[in-house]
Order: sequence, then C-alpha cells, then structure tokens
Amino acid sequence: MPQVKIIARNFMDMVAALPAMKLDQLYQNAFICEAILRSLPPLAKKYVIQMLYIEEAVTTKSIEEWVLPDGLSKHKVAIDRLLQLRIFSEAFDSSGTSYRLNPTFQTNLQKHITCGGVLPREPMPSSITARLPSLEDLAVFALEQWECFLLQLINSTQAEKMTNISPSMMRIFQRGLLTQRDKEPPRLTESGFQFLLMDTNAQLWYIIREYISNSEERDVDSADLISFLLELSFHATGEAYNMNTLTEVQRNTLKDLADLGLVKLQQGRKESWFIPTKLTTNLSVSLTDSSSRKEGFVVVETNFRIYAYSTSKLHCEILRLFSRIEYQLPNLIVGAITKESLYNAFDNGITAEQIISFLQQNAHPRVSERVPSVPENVTDQIRLWESDLNRVEMTPAHFYDEFPTRDVFEAACDFAREYGGLLWEDSKKMRLVVKTDVHMHMREHLRRQRQ
Repeated sequence: MPQVKIIARNFMDMVAALPAMKLDQLYQNAFICEAILRSLPPLAKKYVIQMLYIEEAVTTKSIEEWVLPDGLSKHKVAIDRLLQLRIFSEAFDSSGTSYRLNPTFQTNLQKHITCGGVLPREPMPSSITARLPSLEDLAVFALEQWECFLLQLINSTQAEKMTNISPSMMRIFQRGLLTQRDKEPPRLTESGFQFLLMDTNAQLWYIIREYISNSEERDVDSADLISFLLELSFHATGEAYNMNTLTEVQRNTLKDLADLGLVKLQQGRKESWFIPTKLTTNLSVSLTDSSSRKEGFVVVETNFRIYAYSTSKLHCEILRLFSRIEYQLPNLIVGAITKESLYNAFDNGITAEQIISFLQQNAHPRVSERVPSVPENVTDQIRLWESDLNRVEMTPAHFYDEFPTRDVFEAACDFAREYGGLLWEDSKKMRLVVKTDVHMHMREHLRRQRQ
C-alpha cells in the first residue's frame, strides 16, 4: 500500500528556502526578526542572545563550551537551523570554523530589544468602530469560515454557503489534494484524505504554504507576502485596524484571508477595517504548540462505536472517511469503526497511525484525561487490520524459462544473485524470476552467453 506523507511546513521553513537577497530584505523588519527568534530551537535562541552584542566572529570551540556534553546533538541541530536561515554566516581560517551573526538581523534585533517595536498601524479608536465582535463571536466566525472553506475545497456540494474565493485561487489550494479525469467529478487524492485528518493548525500551514508558493503567479513577491503575514500575527486579536494603512496587494491578501477565517472585514460609514482572529495570531507559533488545540469531541468505546458531540458537517465528513455513520442527531454523530470502513480508508491512502492520532487529538474532554484516551483493543485492531493488507508485497519482475542447457540456467541464476535481483528459481524445470531492475542486465548476460 502506498504511503504518502503531507508535510505542513511552518513559516520558518519557507523563510529558509528564500534566496539570500530576499532573506536580507525580510530582516529589515524588526518584527520578522522577533518572529524568527521565537521559532528557533531553545539552544539556537541562546546562541543568538549571547552573540547579539558581539561584533566579532565566535569560534566553534567557544560555542561548544556553552553546551553540556550530552547536548551536542541539539547543538548541531541549532547550528544547522541558524545557517539555513542565514542568521549565522560561516567562516573558515587557520583556527578552524567560526560563526558571525547576520549584520542586518543583528542590528534590527538589537534596536527591537532596546527600544521596543511599534507596529506599522495602531488599533482604531472605539469612537469610529463602535461595537466590535467579542472574542467568542470571532472564534465562531473563524471556525465557520474555515469549515466552510474546507468543505468547498473538498466538495462544493457539501458547503452550506459558498466562500468568495475565486475559482483560480481554489484550484491553487486544491492542487495536490484533488485529482480529476476527463468528464469525471474531482476526487480526493491520498494526500487529500490525509489532509482532512490533520489538526486545524497543520491544515492552516499547508494552505498558507500553497498560497505563498503560488504568489508569483499573482505577481506578488513571496518575501513581501511572508513579511506581511508574519506582521499580521503580531496584531492583537479582536482589535480593529484601518484598511487605509495597507497597500493594494495587502488589501487583496486580506480579502483572501477573510474567506479562510483569518481576519474579519467590516465597513463603517467612512472607514473600513479588519479584525484579526485567533487563526492569524497562530501564524507565528510552532506546529507543536499545544495551546492552540481546540477542544475534542469524539468518544470511542471498546465495542468500536464512535460518539461525536458536534454539529459540524465537516466533522461528519471526516469521520465518514474511516467509519460507518449510523445516524446523526442535532448535536450528536453516531458511528462505528468496521473492518470494511477501515479497508476503504486504507485504500484511499490513510494509515492506521493517522486514524489513531486523529481520534486521540480530538478525544472528548471527558475521556481525554484517561490513559489511553482511545481503548487499546480498538487501536490494536486498527493496526492489525492494516497489517492484513501488507502481508503480500508486490515486486515488479520478469519470468525466464526454456533455457537451452543447465549450465546457461545456473549461470543466469548466479548472475541474478550477484546483482541481488533473484526472486525465485526452479532448478528442476529451469525457470527463474528476477526483479525488473536487473532485467536489462540479464538480457545482456544471456545475449553474451549465446555468442
């Protein structure tokens, strides 16, 4: 069974992939420097802080003295990360390797720490914006927009209300998640099925990554877009910010983000403004930050029945990927994990570990404190049913028979064995099977034998 893994990279992975010129351009913004400092591994943060006011290069030997003996593996990870982001520059001389902080990054971070940072825009006064939505209302808005977007992304007929995202933008988001043949409706790919089982934060990273990766098609500079998105993550959730402080490209970006639930747009009598939601402020945090996890809703019983306390149509569609939905009440979805429903999930490229991880991450608060939160007999059986499909391994191969003499047959077996391509041989009837990888070599060998 093919194994597909979606990697939802965070901003820092995308920043590290930028050319050196664009990285230096990003580091002109003090908030970008702070966001990157936040994202670094703990040991890398320590190196940056300790070297922040050192103008000279620091040797590898000196840096290693800051690390305990059992922390050398973390030291290597930290150095690699700092080099990837061009925060460190590497120099070689007679004394060995030394590192120096990126001058642009160093100068702007010094100013930011010493003087503090001021955002390009301040919240609008309440006298202009009047009554703004509460944080609870914003959370509901963000969740509804995100779920509506996901339903439209996967199957537009399932979405109760359509988003305003243009068809061209929707195709960008669907790239890699859907496949379509001539005159057939689009269907989810293996990556698409796995995408649905991700938590919201990971899904958000994937969508934003696609949005940034295809920015050049919209004549938008990727570095400017990353800078603006990271800048947004420093705005206060629930506060209103004037749209007139933005460029035309930034205003268009906000319209797309509003359809994803990252911001809420409002229009007053004379002014218009945007209000960041919790999804926006999560853009600069790590994927592993558990503080952004939403409350779970799934209870799994030892008899393989599932009770999902949710009114979300999206939750129902996700559970349908690997379970049999039996009935749905206004605030309750009841289903069962069956062998047939799991085989269907495995055929679509979903793995047992992804299903188990989804059930554990979304466990209802009443059961999430249990250890384990999903009954062991259920998780064991899910893994066993998956292993049933992996008992037979398919290997492309070629079959050879009708050898003229036994010497030719035995020489062919020895040749295939030397190449590591012999799968099966029958000495009595002089037949053998070899891997496709060595087929061309075998043909050349037999041709030489005939000569």
